[in-house]
Amino acid sequence: MLQTENIYLFLLILPVVSFLYASVGHGGASGYLALMALFSFAPESMKPTALLLNIFVAGISFYYYYKAGHFNKKLFISFAIASIPLAYLGGTLEVDASIYKKTLAVLLVFAILKMLNVFGKESNNIKLVKLWQGLIVGGIIGFFSGLIGIGGGIILTPIILLLHWGKMKEAAAVSALFIWVNSVAGLIGQLHIGVSIEKESFLLVAIALVGGILGGYYGSKVINNQRLRYILAFVLIIACGKLFFT
Repeated sequence: MLQTENIYLFLLILPVVSFLYASVGHGGASGYLALMALFSFAPESMKPTALLLNIFVAGISFYYYYKAGHFNKKLFISFAIASIPLAYLGGTLEVDASIYKKTLAVLLVFAILKMLNVFGKESNNIKLVKLWQGLIVGGIIGFFSGLIGIGGGIILTPIILLLHWGKMKEAAAVSALFIWVNSVAGLIGQLHIGVSIEKESFLLVAIALVGGILGGYYGSKVINNQRLRYILAFVLIIACGKLFFT
């Protein structure tokens, strides 16, 4: 893995990505996968590595958002009931490399829109999530989370905001834990079918945690660095194009 061309540039960008994702309550798997695609990582190592990074960075992000009092337990449970088993199921499935890249590219569109604050509007008219709504939304996102190697927060957060199920930081806190449980379930599914985690992945975890800790801390409080998010959105757009056309 670390023999990849321009690996030092990758290691330099990695904590910036984790910082920006953690600042909005996300683990960053879509960003890590985009980076790995740009730097031509082996497809078989991308999914488990992204899930592993997600577990640590989303965990840190959730800690800060929870400590700041933004977590809504009832809202989280409504999505997690179905997402956890289906994330595990998705993690046990292997996808053709071409289909995998195209699906990831589509999901990256959500990440791009999030970084551009397209889903950034809050509403004071908060609605309760019905059980069937939580099961359907959580289940679908959970399945694709395990299948592709993301936590699903990049999709869940916009849905919560668009349907007025929670406010911005509340959505971030719920999404952070949602990402964590789905990433654990998806990684267990991967390990169950014999996928191994490369030792180098833990070095990436240590580097990503630096950005994740800072992002979770500042994001749960006051930070809103839009210029950096525009830069990340640009990187994601390039990765999206590479995944579609290679």
